[in-house]
Amino acid sequence: MGPTDEFELEARRRGYRLIAGLDEAGRGPLAGPVVAAAVILPTRCRLAGVDDSKQVSESARVQLYEVIIRRARAVGVGIATEQEIDCLNILEATRLAMRRALASLTPSADCLLIDAVILSNLAIPSRPIIKGDTLSISIAAASIVAKVTRDRMMAVYHQTYPDYNFLSHKGYGTEEHLQRLAQYGPCAIHRRTFAPVAQLLDGRRGRRPSSRMDLGESSRMNQ
Repeated sequence: MGPTDEFELEARRRGYRLIAGLDEAGRGPLAGPVVAAAVILPTRCRLAGVDDSKQVSESARVQLYEVIIRRARAVGVGIATEQEIDCLNILEATRLAMRRALASLTPSADCLLIDAVILSNLAIPSRPIIKGDTLSISIAAASIVAKVTRDRMMAVYHQTYPDYNFLSHKGYGTEEHLQRLAQYGPCAIHRRTFAPVAQLLDGRRGRRPSSRMDLGESSRMNQ
């Protein structure tokens, strides 16, 4: 069936009018930023084909991205860099990117639907929804905006670091990426605290890896 606007309509029945869906892309990769997007859709907005970004082909995502940008009342994007990920950990960096996405919305949201993540101390009510990108149309739209935005960033990084072929795997821990990482070593956008990168760096230093490697989540793909 795919995402619907039932959560948005419920919020409207409670008096809210600017309901934002919020999601992220890039928690699992070994390189690059984590990107969050917030999307406010008009009432009863029909977006045929919009779904969890992982369930949509790359070409379809690009087309849907353009539709969402054109039809949304507001779109905000927030980014947390690989340095911030290493400093904070991936969950807190994701929250930081989400807060930045919310802050960039014009007009601002008065109610928030989030894909699973809990954000504390918000000025507006929020509702975390497990698998929200498969249930809420505005969260699904945000997932597509976040994914396309991040993929485009990784395509730019590919021009700077062509040895790693970021254009193909977008920084995720694919077999090809791991092979190139072993061959060339980490570049500036690799996440130093993620397991394969940390293991490689620790091996080159000749010491045992630290426990912070557990932050890697390298097995998660295409989020």
